[in-house]
Amino acid sequence: MDVFAEKFADIKILRYSVPEFEKLTLNQKIYIYYLSQAALCGRDILWDQNNRHNLAIRKVVETIYKSFKGNRETTEFQQFVIYLKRVWFSSGIHHHYSTEKIPAGFSEAYFNKLVVQSDWASFKSPSEKSFEAIIPEIKKVIFDPETERKRVNLDSEKDLLVSSSNNYYQNVKQAEAEKFYADLKLTAGQEPVSFGLNSTLIKEDGQLKEKVWKLNGKYGKAIEQIIFWLEKGKDYAENDLQKKYIGSLIEYYTTGDLAKFDEYSIDWALEQAGHVDFVNGFIEVYGDPLGIKGSWESIVNYKDREATKRATILSENAQWFEDHSPVSPEFKKAEVKGVSAKVINVAILAGDCYPATPIGINLPNAEWIRETYGSKSVTIENITQAYFLDSMGNGMLEEFAGSAEEIERAKQYGYLAGNLHTDLHECLGHGSGKVLEGVNTDVLKNYYSTIEETRADLFALHYIMDEKLVQLGLVPSIEAAKAEFDAYLRNGLLTQLTRIEPGKDIEESHMRNRQLISRWAYEAGKAQNVVEFIYSKGKTFVRINDYQELRSLFGQLLKEIQRIKSEGDFEAARNLVENFGVKVDRQLHEEVLERFKKLDLAPYAGFLNPVYELKTWPCGTPNDVLINYDEDYTSQMLRYSKEFGFLPMEND
Repeated sequence: MDVFAEKFADIKILRYSVPEFEKLTLNQKIYIYYLSQAALCGRDILWDQNNRHNLAIRKVVETIYKSFKGNRETTEFQQFVIYLKRVWFSSGIHHHYSTEKIPAGFSEAYFNKLVVQSDWASFKSPSEKSFEAIIPEIKKVIFDPETERKRVNLDSEKDLLVSSSNNYYQNVKQAEAEKFYADLKLTAGQEPVSFGLNSTLIKEDGQLKEKVWKLNGKYGKAIEQIIFWLEKGKDYAENDLQKKYIGSLIEYYTTGDLAKFDEYSIDWALEQAGHVDFVNGFIEVYGDPLGIKGSWESIVNYKDREATKRATILSENAQWFEDHSPVSPEFKKAEVKGVSAKVINVAILAGDCYPATPIGINLPNAEWIRETYGSKSVTIENITQAYFLDSMGNGMLEEFAGSAEEIERAKQYGYLAGNLHTDLHECLGHGSGKVLEGVNTDVLKNYYSTIEETRADLFALHYIMDEKLVQLGLVPSIEAAKAEFDAYLRNGLLTQLTRIEPGKDIEESHMRNRQLISRWAYEAGKAQNVVEFIYSKGKTFVRINDYQELRSLFGQLLKEIQRIKSEGDFEAARNLVENFGVKVDRQLHEEVLERFKKLDLAPYAGFLNPVYELKTWPCGTPNDVLINYDEDYTSQMLRYSKEFGFLPMEND
C-alpha cells in the first residue's frame, strides 16, 4: 500500500494500514465495525465545538463543490477547492495547529459567482435557515479578517475567552468562567468530577448556566447515533468489564452525569484483558484556553502483541522509574498504581483525532483517578510506521542534520528511539509524580497543557539514556538515545519552525513544550558548550557536544517542572513558557523556511481512514467485515458529511 495519498497547501494526506485485520476473530472484527460507526457519528460535534459557524460553512462550500456549473479549471476554482480541503482537514475554518483563521485564497466577488452558479434546491432542511439567510452571515466570517480570527488564543495579556473563537463559551468572560468553576470545586471533595468537561457555558439575562452535551440536550442528535452503535458493539464486547464500561458510557451520554464518566474512566483504565479497545467521548482540553472543556474524539484499536512487549516491560518497572526520578521526594508517588501500557494498531480515527492524530495517548485525565486507579497508555504503532515510511528519502533529515554521523544514527535507531520516547512519555511520564494535597492544577490555566506535555517529554528524555533501558533489553545501546536527543533538539530548535508563519510566535502547546525544553537546555548548557548552533555554507545546524550533561540538564528541568505542577505555581509556569516556549528567532525562522521550501514538503500530515463493510447472511446476521483502502480524501470527506451529518447548522 502506498502511504502517500495527496498534498495541498501545507498538508499531506497519508494512509495507514491495519495490519493482520483479517486474522482477527469474527467477533473482534464485528466489535471494531460497530465501535467505528459510533466513532464516526460524533464528527459534527467537534465541528460545532471548534466554531459555531463551521457546520453552516461546510454545508455551503460542499454544496458549491458538488453543484457548481461554471468553469472548474480556473485558478480561482482550484483555490476554492484547496480552501475546502483545508477546512475539512481542520474540522472547521481555523487551522488545526496554529488555530488562526484559514485564508480563503479567492475573492468575495468570486465567491458570489460560485453561489450564483450553484444549485441550492436541496440545501435547506426542515427548521433550518435558507441559503439566502446563511450566505451573508458566512461571507463575513470567511472574508472579514477580524471576525472569528483565532480559535484558541493563549495570549495571557488578553481575555482568553473573548479573544478565542471556539464555541465552548457564549457571552462569557474569562474571569466569570474561572469563578464559576472555582465555586463548583469548593465543596467537591478529594474526588471531584471534571466540572465543565461536557457543557457549553452561556450567559443569559446576566446569569451563567451550562448547556450539557447529552442525549436530550445539546448535540443530542449525534449522541443518539453514538449510543445506537455503542449498544450494538456492547453485544460483541470481549469481557464483562468491557460491557460494564460501555454501559456506563452510554448512561453518561444519556444523562450528562460526569460521575458516570468517572465510572466509565475507572473501569476503562482497569480493563486489561481485551484485545480490542476504544476511546469515545469529550476528552482532551487543548481546544479550550482555560483547559476545562473536552473536545469530542474517538479512536478504535487493537493490540500489537509483539510491540506491546516493550510497553509491558516499562509498566512492570514503573516503580523503579518513579523511585529513581530526579524530582524531589515530596513530589514522587510512594506507590505507583495501575500503570498499564500497550502498543496498538488503530482501526479508525475520529473527531479530534482525525485527520491529524496523536501518536500516543495516556488516559484518564482526572488526576485523582490516575493516582488511585492508574492509567492506560498506548503508542499507536501503525501511525508511527506510516510517518516513518513517508519520511524515508524525503530529504528532511539530510537538510537539517548537522553531520553524516547524525544522519546514520537516525537511520539506524530513529524509528526505535522515537517509539520508545512515546512509550516513556505516555506510559510513565504522564503517570509519574503527584500533586500536593489541596492543589488543583487548574490554577496553571492556559499554561497547564504546555507544562504537562513538557513534564512527560522530559521524563522520556531523561530515561531514554538510562542504562536501565539497555539492561531491560529495550535498546541495544545508548546510541539509540543519542539519536532521540539529536532528533528532539533538531525539531525543537529548527524543524518545527516550518509550521509557523513568518512573523508569528508559537501558540500550540506541544510545540511550545518542545521549544521550551530545547531552548532552556541550550541556554542552561552554554557555559559548558553542551549544545551549540553551528554554521556551514549559510545554514544553521544544532550540535550536541555532551550527551550525558544534556541528560543531566533534562533532569534538572524535569525537577522544576514537576514542582510547578505539584505546587500549582502559576507564575513559574508562565515565566518558563513565555521566556523559552513562545518567541521565535526571526532570522533563524526565515532561514529554516527557505531551506524547507526547497524540499517541496508539507509540514503537516493527516490520515485517511480505511473503509469497513459489514457482510451479513440473508437473515441479517453478520458473517464478516471487509476492509479496503481505496477511498480518496475528497470522497471520504463528502461521504462522512452525507452519512454522519446529524446536527443542524446551528446548535444553541
